[in-house]
Amino acid sequence: MRIARNTAATLFCVVWLFPVYWMVNTAFKPYGDILSTTPRFLPFPFTPANFVDAVTKSGFLRDLGNSVLITAAVVAVAIVVAFLAATALTRFRFPGRRGFLIGVLVVQMVPVPALVIPLFLSLKSVHLLNTFLGLGLTYVALVLPFTIWTLRGFLHGIPVELEEAAMVDGAGRGTVIRRILLPLVLPGIVATSVFAFITAWNDFLFAYVVMKDQSGYTLPVWLVSFSTSTGTDYGGLIAASTLFALPVVVFFALVQRRLVEGMTAGAVKG
Repeated sequence: MRIARNTAATLFCVVWLFPVYWMVNTAFKPYGDILSTTPRFLPFPFTPANFVDAVTKSGFLRDLGNSVLITAAVVAVAIVVAFLAATALTRFRFPGRRGFLIGVLVVQMVPVPALVIPLFLSLKSVHLLNTFLGLGLTYVALVLPFTIWTLRGFLHGIPVELEEAAMVDGAGRGTVIRRILLPLVLPGIVATSVFAFITAWNDFLFAYVVMKDQSGYTLPVWLVSFSTSTGTDYGGLIAASTLFALPVVVFFALVQRRLVEGMTAGAVKG
């Protein structure tokens, strides 16, 4: 039975990883081999020309900086707001608390494309279209329901008696949050930060709708520039997509241990 499970898991991993392998493999192929009808599973002859074309393409460094700036800000703001909101939901009783939780669940069920027009009109009414602040607030609004609900599950599993004992010893609310709640809920913060990072980093739709000035575009919008009216630069596009995926892989590798702990703990708490 164990052999069957291991075999099934291995096959699943192979099927899941194959598109990633094919993307990297194609990125190192000459342009003629990319369009060939005969597949080659190894990139011979090997060439880095596609990556050179990608990083030297107009707008790469500018849009990379925009993506890094917006993503870092969204992750930081979303985690802070979600942590404080989840703390309030688990530690205080106030009118409308249950309705707020139900609202959080309902918002998560709404398809993201259905929010484009309402968010566009809302940003337009407050003059935040074509601004990094408007785009950042849009991403924060998208990730907050999930992060609040997830962190609430972690905080719900932390005994209130720990905080009460610390306060009896003279610790203030800020000290309790900093020295007791934060270390215990760290796996949940890491798990939700990965979600916020991927959402902000990978988004194309809202970045294209909110930002009309090319100087404010992010990397997902920059990738579209490889397709023009004269054709598509498949080599550059695949190489750029590989580079675009690297930050997510690096971020995941850095927080992998905490992420696994967070996903496991979140499955049994709350």
